[in-house]
Amino acid sequence: MRKLVVFNHVSLDGYFVDVNGSMSWAKSDRKDAEWNAFVAENAKGDSPLLFGRVTYELMASYWPTPMADQHDPVVAERMNKLQKVVFSRTLDRASWNKTKLVKGNLAVEIRKMKEEPGEDMVILGSGSIVSQLAQEGLIDAYQIVVNPVALGKGRTMFDGVKEKLNLKLTKTRAFGNGNVFLSYEPAA
Repeated sequence: MRKLVVFNHVSLDGYFVDVNGSMSWAKSDRKDAEWNAFVAENAKGDSPLLFGRVTYELMASYWPTPMADQHDPVVAERMNKLQKVVFSRTLDRASWNKTKLVKGNLAVEIRKMKEEPGEDMVILGSGSIVSQLAQEGLIDAYQIVVNPVALGKGRTMFDGVKEKLNLKLTKTRAFGNGNVFLSYEPAA
């Protein structure tokens, strides 16, 4: 069975987007060869990317542009080549290449996708679908990068979760730029 993994950046105070819904604060300004190698290695995977509408529109407005090619060519190339799925009740079409639009029931669709053959799937951003799928017990791993910044206000990727999620830490890695990678799985 395919696994469903969440990969998100969060601030020290637990937010994955700021009060304006932006994730731009997560872009590390400090040069760190180890961090850059980690990012490049993550970009090499072939996992399909899953998005909610808001994150999809944000990603689709940046990654297929000349600016993305100039500033982050390795990641831009992978983002544009990977299969993508956007879950939305309001979008009429998904124009970013290799993107499938899914309008059905989120949990039902994810259960079907997990049964299909293929690579594990990765959710980027998309807090509304993270919280919905977490409540359904459909997320197999949470990969979180804690950034050394406090936002004061914003939204967590678990907004709307009604029951406590018990998780166990499976991996940690600290970087010279202050970022800390944490990987969790649901506790038994």
